[in-house]
Amino acid sequence: MAVSLAFASEEGERVLHAGAATSNITPPLGEPIVGNWNSPPATHVHDELHARCLVLDDGETRIAVVLCDNVGIAREVLDVARSLAEESSGIPGDRILIASTHTHSATPARGLDRLAPLDDLSGYPAFLARRIADGIARAAANLEPARIAWGSAQVPGQVFNRRWFLTPGQALPNPFGGTDRVRMNPPRGSSDLVEPAGPTDPEVAFLSVQSADGRPIALLANYSLHYVGGVPSGHVSADYFGVFADRIGELLDADRVDPPFVGMMSNGTSGDINNIDFRSPGRRMEPYEKIRQVADEVARAVAEAHQGVEFRSWVPLGAATRELTLAARVPDEELLEFADRTLDKPEDGPRDHPLERIYAERVLRAADAPREVSILLQAIRVGDVGIAAIPFEVFVETGLELKERSPFERSFTIELANGSYGYLPTPRHHDLGGYETWFGTNRVERDASEKIRDVLLDLFDDLQTP
Repeated sequence: MAVSLAFASEEGERVLHAGAATSNITPPLGEPIVGNWNSPPATHVHDELHARCLVLDDGETRIAVVLCDNVGIAREVLDVARSLAEESSGIPGDRILIASTHTHSATPARGLDRLAPLDDLSGYPAFLARRIADGIARAAANLEPARIAWGSAQVPGQVFNRRWFLTPGQALPNPFGGTDRVRMNPPRGSSDLVEPAGPTDPEVAFLSVQSADGRPIALLANYSLHYVGGVPSGHVSADYFGVFADRIGELLDADRVDPPFVGMMSNGTSGDINNIDFRSPGRRMEPYEKIRQVADEVARAVAEAHQGVEFRSWVPLGAATRELTLAARVPDEELLEFADRTLDKPEDGPRDHPLERIYAERVLRAADAPREVSILLQAIRVGDVGIAAIPFEVFVETGLELKERSPFERSFTIELANGSYGYLPTPRHHDLGGYETWFGTNRVERDASEKIRDVLLDLFDDLQTP
């Protein structure tokens, strides 16, 4: 389906157009819920899952950004969605950014080994691809003259680095029989805590889009917080990402507009960040209590910052992509022997590490997986804002460096975009060890984060050059 990508006012001035829409992507009950070490069937839908879509058009370039309430979606599913969306909306596939929020209370759409192509695109993956494409087409159908603004707020109290150095002498075993130098999620309030192994990023960046007469169309935010949790087993939920989307609409007086306002919260670089203050003993909370608390605080901070933004009736748009081939981590003889030895033990017998069987199975799967993977990296320009898209769970230091070195006035990164390949530690963190670096949690070469960073900075430079 071909569409015109040119818009102008009657006076010949350039005019930005925007449209937004949502697609319901809630799985049926009985589908597995993935986010922890087990995969219970869905028994209850606490809140519906959505693909939240924003389309922008500057008269020459049309782009789409889609955020899906999912833990991680395989590239093969997203490639199908992009192809369907291009056919129905006319937006070129390389100008469509699709990312997962990383809620841990949703049905997955990816394989067991992150690098192995997902061959079965039936069932929920097929449904998901179709609904994403439908949402993009509907957002494009809602295009109207618009204006756009950007800004940011600081919310430091809801992000904490989850990797910690402990006092000397603390045993930090990993599943493979070795030891680490840091521990993920240590006991709260422990006297053995020394310091976090990395920083946090307290910024909540946002784009706000309104109609020409000021009616809210959409707000796209970005915060480097892994997820919140506190969801009962078997519940389907969009986590705080969904609650933020509703709450920001309320705070902007946009909860009863037509076409409906679309709030969107993207996940920044949060591979080593969560919502737990490890220095504090904390208190037990009711299900969903913490989700509502975090979403409300972040939404209120954005709404307050929103009062001071300057709207523009036109800004230049751009999109650029590049394929990057990364080497896979391949199990050596020592790892293969560990896997065989571990899986030869009785399943109900004693274990040297509680997760050893899980990681032994991952080692054996990796032995048959591809030796390299080609990933899609993408950069988007919206006026003076640069958006990087990375298909991993990215450590916060990478996101902070991209912000610091970006040529744009403001930048942020959306993780788990255009694929889902596991964790992306920096080389420094590979040296420290810990869950996010373990073989099977991380599946690509040690220097992958630096190669990805360099490509994205090149794409930013390309987009900024007239």
